[in-house]
Amino acid sequence: MAQIPIGIRSHSQKVCSLYKRAVRMLRCHFPIRHDFRYHAVLLRDRFDKSANIKDIRVAKDMLISGEEELFKYQHYLPIQFPNSPGGIAYDREVILPDWILDYWHPIEKAMYPKYFALREKRKKEYIEFFDKQYPDAPKHFDDDH
Repeated sequence: MAQIPIGIRSHSQKVCSLYKRAVRMLRCHFPIRHDFRYHAVLLRDRFDKSANIKDIRVAKDMLISGEEELFKYQHYLPIQFPNSPGGIAYDREVILPDWILDYWHPIEKAMYPKYFALREKRKKEYIEFFDKQYPDAPKHFDDDH
């Protein structure tokens, strides 16, 4: 959902986006840092030379040709950030739901007595709060208590 464009983007936002994508593309083509930095400086110089163009038609044509050039020279295997969608570590961290702790063995729970005592207290407080908020809701089926 984060990739859905919302609103109208200005010309300068489109140019900044093009520059950022072009720099990322350069990073794919030149993995050695000093080669990448050299080409990034040349790219920045190209963008800086066209920054003072006042005619919006010429600027728009340059933006379109820049998009075409970026498409033409795109890398066949772009670098992806590890935690981004498509990255090797995306969605790797599983966040377990709280109810799993209810199924721990009593010996396991005995290793953390303060935590589980406080947890049981908080569960009872939450049930009381829920019953007060929603008096017409069906009652809980709690086997342990």
